[in-house]
Amino acid sequence: MSYTDSNIPQSQPVRPSVLSLNINSKSALYASYMPYLTNGGVFLPTTKHHTLGDKVFLMIQLLDDPAKYPVAGVIVWITPAGAQRNKAQGVGVHFAADETGKIVKQKIEQILAGHLNSARPTHTL
Repeated sequence: MSYTDSNIPQSQPVRPSVLSLNINSKSALYASYMPYLTNGGVFLPTTKHHTLGDKVFLMIQLLDDPAKYPVAGVIVWITPAGAQRNKAQGVGVHFAADETGKIVKQKIEQILAGHLNSARPTHTL
């Protein structure tokens, strides 16, 4: 017998995956940030399988800030292994529209002020 998501009873919600991202340079943050998403988001290099719409819980650390920010989100982008132009395999996480998501988006945009409209390539677009 095999099980799929449709076999999971409604009373037992699927727990979101917990992902961790430590960004230690402004250039890495620029390459990972997805400013075109309403609530902001980041690209996370990973070989772990995810599906569009998967709910995730992201622990993100930015540059020299010792704090790790817990952000709920959803998978909105997938770059598969062997993607064109040697793009890194991974997923894009759209931050939730809650207080923590807003705080992390604001912190990232403060760090990247003046660089968000750059033409430099990123992990996504």
